[in-house]
Amino acid sequence: MLVKTYASAVQGVEAQQITVEVNSGGQVAAGKQFYFMVGLPDNAVKEGFQRIEAAIKNVGFKMPRLKIVVNLAPADIRKEGSAYDLPIALGILAATGQIPKEKLEDYVIMGELSLDGSLRPIKGSLPISIEARRSGFKGFILPKQNAKEAAIVNDLEVFGVKSLVEAIDVISESPKIKPLDYDTRDIFFHSQNDYQVDFSDVKGQENIKRALELAAAGGHNAILIGPPGAGKTMLARRLPTILPPLNLHEALDTTKIHSVAGLLTSESSLVTTRPFRSPHHTVSDVALVGGGSNPNPGEISLAHNGVLFLDELPEFKRAVLEVLRQPMEQRRVTISRARVTVDYPSSFMLIASMNPCPCGYYNHPEKECVCGPGVVKKYLNKISGPLLDRIDLHVEVTPVSYDELSDQTPAQESSADIAERVVNARKIQEERFKDHKNIYANAQMPSNMVKQVCQINQAGTVLLKTAMTKLQLSARAYDRILKVARTAADLAGSENILIEHLAEAIQYRSLDREGWAG
Repeated sequence: MLVKTYASAVQGVEAQQITVEVNSGGQVAAGKQFYFMVGLPDNAVKEGFQRIEAAIKNVGFKMPRLKIVVNLAPADIRKEGSAYDLPIALGILAATGQIPKEKLEDYVIMGELSLDGSLRPIKGSLPISIEARRSGFKGFILPKQNAKEAAIVNDLEVFGVKSLVEAIDVISESPKIKPLDYDTRDIFFHSQNDYQVDFSDVKGQENIKRALELAAAGGHNAILIGPPGAGKTMLARRLPTILPPLNLHEALDTTKIHSVAGLLTSESSLVTTRPFRSPHHTVSDVALVGGGSNPNPGEISLAHNGVLFLDELPEFKRAVLEVLRQPMEQRRVTISRARVTVDYPSSFMLIASMNPCPCGYYNHPEKECVCGPGVVKKYLNKISGPLLDRIDLHVEVTPVSYDELSDQTPAQESSADIAERVVNARKIQEERFKDHKNIYANAQMPSNMVKQVCQINQAGTVLLKTAMTKLQLSARAYDRILKVARTAADLAGSENILIEHLAEAIQYRSLDREGWAG
């Protein structure tokens, strides 16, 4: 008997329908192989038969010694992972007449079987659920741990089951198993700003808060330069709290990436806050950008719609940092392999931090730098010029004094206060770029648009020319200054870029300053 069940293969952040065809019939001589699988399965899929056979027997069904052929179509797509166990098992049981087959075509089915018939969680439930609804399936049967994640999608019945027996109950339309009822929008809006940190915790550092406010308002990349213990990491970790809240579309895009990476738990089915990723400086270029023989998203994609924080930037391998350049410009990364090309979105804000020198005390107001001649310059040169050009704000962080630390006066501004101004500035930019696809903030403007949007008066032109000549800035740095000045004007509610906005933007090019590194 021939039976078809339906599953999905995830490529990048999208899913593709897979038809699992199971044919049984014909006696097999003793000692001969009776189970055959075709359709480009990998080893994890092939090994699934041992799990499937044990699970079927252990839940009280029979594994007849008939010739069984399983075809995973289309056959030119490589099938990877253990999530095909459940659709294959149900197909075998239906093909051998042990369960009804009529309702199998209504569902997409995914799940990894344990030997006792229980189900283990899978990766990529959300993109599979989206594809199931698009393809017109009635429901999605999957492990209970992934049910909330899949139930984010409307107009699709999601059945979270604990075992092979419960999956059979769904197929048999048993009243014991009901689809999950999950109000995505209610969950989303109740946990939109659920952060554990706040800018009200920060003592002093008003100039750094202003720089990060500019970065958040315009989507600008920034680097914080200062001695150990000055608060660079603490400030960076609070940046997501002043970014505009995720909208539902952004939350779904971000959740899809985390779903494919297997980072979602049964309790965190929807990413509702801006991601903050902070990889260690020993990270490889594949771990940062994504890839592997079976391509997976890297840190820059996991930071999509959020913040990528690189602590101690010069300690990262130069080759690792160089791979950031293209994704920072294109806001997506393409991973090419012999059989497949995968696109991952990577629209992130880069926030980096660094000591000014190996000892950490160059330009310190109180402690003396012990680095030898030329060492500071050599340390800074670990970061390439093209990468620095892509960072809009170079912010010098100075240590907080004892008086500021010990001051018991509550901080004047919380993250919510700063975020309100940031949101207002973003609304201005949203209106400005409403006719331009994939441009939502000043930092995303191409060069030809900068000339139209960031016009300056005669006094501003003279100031910028002097700065460009003295600091020997590149053409890309010229654009960055104008973009940051435009953001400063948006925060002030000014239609035009005034000279004070331009001056503020120029001061955030510390690393370009002549003689800064000796």
